[in-house]
Amino acid sequence: MFATVIQRLVQMAFVMFGISVLVFLIFFATPGSDPAARIAGRNAAPETVAQIRHEFGFDRSLPVQYGVMMKRLFITRDLTSFVNRGQKVIPQVLDAVPATLSLVTGAAILWVLGGLLVGVAAAATRDTLADRGLMILSLIGISIPVFWLGEVMNLISQSRFHDTWLFSWVPKLGYAPLSSGIGAWFKALVIPWLTLAVLYIGIYGRILRASLIEVYSEDFIRTARAKGLSRSRIMLRHALRTSLLSFVTMFGLDFGALVGGAALLTEVVFGINGVGRLTFQALQNLDLPVILATVIYASFFVVAANAIVDMLYAVIDPRVRA
Repeated sequence: MFATVIQRLVQMAFVMFGISVLVFLIFFATPGSDPAARIAGRNAAPETVAQIRHEFGFDRSLPVQYGVMMKRLFITRDLTSFVNRGQKVIPQVLDAVPATLSLVTGAAILWVLGGLLVGVAAAATRDTLADRGLMILSLIGISIPVFWLGEVMNLISQSRFHDTWLFSWVPKLGYAPLSSGIGAWFKALVIPWLTLAVLYIGIYGRILRASLIEVYSEDFIRTARAKGLSRSRIMLRHALRTSLLSFVTMFGLDFGALVGGAALLTEVVFGINGVGRLTFQALQNLDLPVILATVIYASFFVVAANAIVDMLYAVIDPRVRA
C-alpha cells in the first residue's frame, strides 16, 4: 500500500508539471498573446512595449520564462498581477480558497447524504410508485439550472419573504468567514449549499440506483440471500459497498472540479468571492498571472482527487486489493 501511495504521488508530480507547462504555453507562447502589449495598454508606443518586455523577461527564451514564472509563483511567491500592478497573485488565491472550500464542502456533505438516501430508497422500492416519484424528483433537480435556482432562492429569502419569521435570519449576500463565528458562517452558506447540492443529489441518486440494481443480479447477492441474510444486511453490507465504486469516482471528480472553481455560477449568484469568481474576473481582464495560478490550483485538486479515489477503491472493494 505504501508503494502504491508513493507511485501515485510521483505520478501526480509529473501530471502537475505537464499541466503547468501546457498552461504556460497557452497563455504566454500562443501567437498573438503578447503579455507585454497587454500590460502596456492600447496604442502604446513600440518602445514602451519593448521596455516592458525586457523588464518582465518576455524577451528571454521560453524555458527561462517558464522557470522564472514558476519560481515567482511557488518559491518567492512574489508574482504580481498584470492588471492591478503591484498586487500579488498568491494572496488573492489564498483569500478566495476558504470561501470556495466552505461552499463546496458543505454542499458535498448534503449531496452525498441525499444521493445515498435517494439511491438506496429507490433501489429498495424498485418499480413502485415511490421509486418513480424519487426518480422524477431527481430528474427535476438535474434539469434545474443552478443560477436560476439560486436567483429564485435569493428572491424568496432576500426579497419577498425576508421579513417573515421563515427567512428573517438570512443575512445579506456574501461570505462570512469562520472567524466571524460558526453561526454567521452557517447562515451565510446554508442556502448556497442547498442550491448547489440539488443538482448532484439527483445525479448521484440515479447513478446509485442503477448501480444497486445491477449489483443485485450478481452471484454473491444470490448467495447472501440463500444464506438467509436480511434484506437490510444484504443492501448495506454487500450491495451498497460494491455500488459505491462509481459513486466515489464521481464524487472525487466533481469535488475536485468544484473546489478548483467550477462552482462559479453559485459564487456569482450569492456574491461569494471564491476561486471561481476570481478566475472569471481574471479572464475578463486577461490577467495572465492570476489565470495561471488559479488553473494550476484547480488542476491540483482534480489530480489529487483522482489519486485519493484510486486509493479508496482498495478500501471499498476487496477485489481491487487482490
